[in-house]
Amino acid sequence: MYKTVVIEYLPKASLMAKKIEEKANEMFLDGYELITMSVTGSAKAILVFKKKTL
Repeated sequence: MYKTVVIEYLPKASLMAKKIEEKANEMFLDGYELITMSVTGSAKAILVFKKKTL
């Protein structure tokens, strides 16, 4: 029901935002919605998705 994805090292905020948006859109098409995320001190992002329910 939940899926976690790690976005690898991206030190620039604009690049990180673009990559997060791309992954969220990709996962949406696969039936998941982004429910939370965090950015680590090592410039990685952890995204948590939940399977969409009808």
